This record gives sequence, structure tokens and C-alpha cells, in this order.
Amino acid sequence: MSTSVTTLATEIVLPGRVEPSGLETRTRDLPAPGAGQVLLRMDATGVCFAEQQMRLGKYYNQPPFPFVPGYDVVGTVTATGPDVDAGMTGRRFAAVTKVGAWASHLLIDAADLMPVPDDDMDAATVETVVVNGITAWQMLHRTAKVRSGGTVVVLGANGGVGSILVQLARHAGITVIGTASARHHDSVRELGATPVDYRDPDMYDRIREIAPDGVDAVFDHVGGPAVAESWRLLRRGGTLVSYGTAATKNEEGSSQLPVLKLFGQLAAWNSLPNGKSAHFYNFWAGSRCRTQWQRRLTEDLTQVLRLVADGVLTPRIAAEIPLSDTASALELAESRTVLGKVVIIPDA
Repeated sequence: MSTSVTTLATEIVLPGRVEPSGLETRTRDLPAPGAGQVLLRMDATGVCFAEQQMRLGKYYNQPPFPFVPGYDVVGTVTATGPDVDAGMTGRRFAAVTKVGAWASHLLIDAADLMPVPDDDMDAATVETVVVNGITAWQMLHRTAKVRSGGTVVVLGANGGVGSILVQLARHAGITVIGTASARHHDSVRELGATPVDYRDPDMYDRIREIAPDGVDAVFDHVGGPAVAESWRLLRRGGTLVSYGTAATKNEEGSSQLPVLKLFGQLAAWNSLPNGKSAHFYNFWAGSRCRTQWQRRLTEDLTQVLRLVADGVLTPRIAAEIPLSDTASALELAESRTVLGKVVIIPDA
């Protein structure tokens, strides 16, 4: 049912290129949901790499400052607008928002919601696998299509996406070599991967020692000049899946130039007659056909949540931090010391 009552929302605003401590808090009245919309109470959101890039003005499709960040959200519908099933009220959903989720409440199109189980799985656990889980699933199963018995390299195997990717690959019968700092090697081993220190200047040689015949896929979020080393690790028929340019995050200049250079490099490699392929994974690819794209997201999130419920996949929560202390959440996520995802939860 629709309601004419306004709701007081607390939002975390990124006012410009500031340190995490420069985030601002504002409260405002949200109007009642309009046609096709719902009012969602945030149960969990989090910090993705995208927000870290946005803080520096380095995200590929950088929104203009000021804005409310927040790439994805898990929440409960508290009101529905006209043309929306009133039965959604009181049920939990997930959504990918790109911006806007660092808020106590938000208005969102009902068509963008993905149902999540209302069982024992808590909101923070679901939050860790919304963008990160869908990304890992799609890169492994829709882009690289690595078969059981294959070998892959996951750069940043301790990260939000990387730790899920390792577990999905192991579940599919794939051998995994995972890069991480030495402090995270035990955790990477627990996930089922062979760890290699990403700070080792001979890291790529170490990987070649473990997989002398090359690997079936490399998942690379780092970009920059070293992406060429990832390409060289592949055996004939192997696939490079590039999904970011973390190496250039702190460089001055255009946010789009590093990505465009990477596109050019991947295209050049794809033209070589060696049976290898290079892809840039973009979460939003195909989103112009919104209905189809959203259906695919829902399918893939459902698969991932089923594996979580079955105990196959253990999402790694680095910390749960209240919305009012989002600055600390962003700082922690940027510290490169964490295992898993930093989750933001409502204030008590």
C-alpha cells in the first residue's frame, strides 16, 4: 500500500575529494514512494573498491560531487508506492544501486530489488555477496568458463571479490593460486588456494614455478603495466579477466584514461593468433537491456546465496561498523589490512 507519510533518512555524503574523515552526515525527509518505487530500510550496506575510487574522483563513471555513495544494499521494504505489490512490505531484498546506499532509508525502484532469504542468514552476510558474489560468479562461470581440473590465478585472494572467487573455483574443482600479503597466507590456505606474496618482486616467477605449463585463467583487478605479466601466465586457450585498475587509483589525471588504455591493450592481445583471450569484466555490461540484465543478476545472486546457505561459501566480514561511523569503515577498507568486506550497519 502507498503512504503519504515522509520518512526522516540519515545519509552519508561525499562532498568532494576529501579524506574519509571529510565525509558529512545529513538528515532529510524522504517523500512517500512514487509509482513503481518502494521505501527500503537499510539493514546492511558496505564499502566496495568503487567508493574508494569515487572518493578520489577516479571512478570510471564518476558521479558529480556532492553525492551519497553506497554501491549495494540489503534492506527491508517498509512502504510501497502505486503499482507495486503491497505484499513486498516487511520482506528483505538486495539491490545494486551504484550510489545512494550509505543511508538509513532510500527510495528505490521495485524492479531493481532481488529477493533474499528471510531465514537465519543475517543481513551483513548477504551484503558481502551482493556485488562481490555476483562479480565472482559471473567472472568464473560466465566470462572465463573454466572447467573442473583447471588452474587459475586470483590476484588479491584475501579481498571481497577474491576470497569468494577462490571458494567458488575450489567448489567447481579448480586449482587456485592466490596472491595476498604474507599476513593473509594462512587465511588464503584455509580458503583452499596456494598463497603467493604479492609484495615479492619475483611474484610472477613464483607463480610459474607452481604452474610451469601456464594457467587457464587469471583474474586481475590491479591493471597497470603488470597486467602484461598476468597475460604471460596463461597457457594456450587461457583467459585473462581484467576487472579493475587498482594500480592507478592514486595517480593524478583522468579517471577514464587508465581504463581506456587497458581496453586498447586487451583488444591488441585478442587479435593475436595464440588461442588466448582477454576480457574486461564490467558489472554493468548489458544494463541498457534492464529487464534481462536484472534477471541475470537475480539468477546469479540466488546461486551464490544457495552456496552460502549450504555452507559451501563462507563470506568474509572484515568488520561491521555503524552508519554514523562510515568514515572509519572507509578508512579500514582502504588500509589494505583486512580480510573480506567492511560492512556498514544501522546505528543501534
